[in-house]
Amino acid sequence: MNSDWLFNFPFKIPVNTGAIDKYVRDFSVKYDIFFGSIRNFLISFVNIIHSILSFIPWIITILAVVYITWRISKKISKGILYGALLFFIGTLGLWDLMNETLAIVLASVAMSLVLGFPLGILISTSDKADKIVRPILDTMQTMPVFVYLIPALLFFGLGKPPAVIATTIYAIVPIIRLTNHGIRQIDEEIVEASIAFGSTKFQSLVKVQIPQALPTIMTGVNQTLMMAMAMVVTTSMIGATGLGMEVLISVNRVEIGRGLVSGTAVVIIAVILDRITQGLVKNGEVNSH
Repeated sequence: MNSDWLFNFPFKIPVNTGAIDKYVRDFSVKYDIFFGSIRNFLISFVNIIHSILSFIPWIITILAVVYITWRISKKISKGILYGALLFFIGTLGLWDLMNETLAIVLASVAMSLVLGFPLGILISTSDKADKIVRPILDTMQTMPVFVYLIPALLFFGLGKPPAVIATTIYAIVPIIRLTNHGIRQIDEEIVEASIAFGSTKFQSLVKVQIPQALPTIMTGVNQTLMMAMAMVVTTSMIGATGLGMEVLISVNRVEIGRGLVSGTAVVIIAVILDRITQGLVKNGEVNSH
């Protein structure tokens, strides 16, 4: 008796991936004007942020990081350390590339917050919406990051626009989840008390629920920022310039030194952004108590 069926799956469903590809390409061509307008907006948005970052003298940026870190952590030693790390990036000749990377990251995070924060609030008001959106968020969070590059590339071409779109889709999940979670974990008695004192549901949301949930929401902002930093390196594969492109070039050319230097710069920026936003979270928790 043939037992191959025990080790080899007995049948396969024929999936016509070519038809899917054709449909997506036709769709992108049909609505090229729409996608083109989004592309132009994103190019302008990223360029504005990059222009602002480039306009600020490097020494002002470093001093600002030192001051902000000192104010948040109450330790001047941390501020000096982070300032020295930024100065180190400059001495490596990567300051301009750092600004390009930050422009894409900040644009992506801004879009994630603008879209994700209201969506998180909306989901928190409805259990049914939460049940519908939760599996979608699970899929978005577990989907391999490279998959996001394909539709972004097809709809928006090469460069910064698809990088922002792909990064936004990947990084938006934490702010939605944690905004929803933060508002839901508030004691119902507090909300009921605010309504009993004459607040409308909207006033209760703005003046009571969001301030109470702010530490959790800020944690979502921190996670969104970190995921954007991770994704922006991957998006160099679709033409996003900056430190990610340096890493990609070093991989393609097997240049260990170049990859180590540019990779270290990415780590430094990620650590500084992470520590600053975490400090804001801790301060928010202290203030809320």
